Amino acid sequence: MGRVTERRKVLRIRDGAVSSRPDTLVAEEPLEIRLNGRPLAITMRTPGDDFALAAGFLVSEGVLAAASDLRNIVYCAGATADGSNTYNVVDVQTAPGVALPDFTLERNVYTSSSCGLCGKASLDAVRTTARWPITDTPPLRVTPGLLSDLPLRLRAAQRVFDRTGGLHAAALFSEDGELLDTREDVGRHNAVDKLVGRALQDDALPLSRTILMVSGRASFELAQKAVMAGIPLLAAVSAPSSLAVDLAAETGLTLVGFLRGSSMNVYAGEHRIALPEAAAQD
Repeated sequence: MGRVTERRKVLRIRDGAVSSRPDTLVAEEPLEIRLNGRPLAITMRTPGDDFALAAGFLVSEGVLAAASDLRNIVYCAGATADGSNTYNVVDVQTAPGVALPDFTLERNVYTSSSCGLCGKASLDAVRTTARWPITDTPPLRVTPGLLSDLPLRLRAAQRVFDRTGGLHAAALFSEDGELLDTREDVGRHNAVDKLVGRALQDDALPLSRTILMVSGRASFELAQKAVMAGIPLLAAVSAPSSLAVDLAAETGLTLVGFLRGSSMNVYAGEHRIALPEAAAQD
């Protein structure tokens, strides 16, 4: 089974001095996701939490919504010509009665670790109807001070990043700022899928009283994954895309970008940010 990190020899140049040394790199391997025996998607990922990754991917696709929808997930033996198990192919078996996606929509093609939208037949195919409208009642309310602490807490939980510097991370926090779970992966969307998939396996969906914090930017796909899991607030250390902001506005998702220290931009869902009265906008 693939490891999370691997060692490679590198030529190191520092201030004119040249040396040779081993370096620790994050592992990247393909994962084929099959659904009831049929190929559905291939993604490049960091090995580990593969079952959670597959389950979370299927939550974002609108296939799974509860632990009862999932019968089993297994690695596929005989995935190679010689019959060996590469641990790079998983088969998700759904419970009877679970509606399956349309396999003719050209979604069962390569998906890169940096862009989970690749392989979609069209943008319309991504706008999956959410199982749970974002209905945190009463609305989740967080202060800017609480949000400003989250990037540092996420960074402190990135154990593999400390060794490689090459991983994205995603974390779930409670509305009080308690760290609930964190996952790392070479792909930012994979890290979120691992979080959501673990929540599905624990029968904890929807995640209606949580905050999703991600390293990097907030793409449309990450906003979609938050919406599909019922998460009311998505925060990112970098910029959102225009389509992510549009989706957040349409669905009621609170979207925070450029969350760095005490600075942040709120692009949608301002009603969940508890501002001092003196700071209220005109």
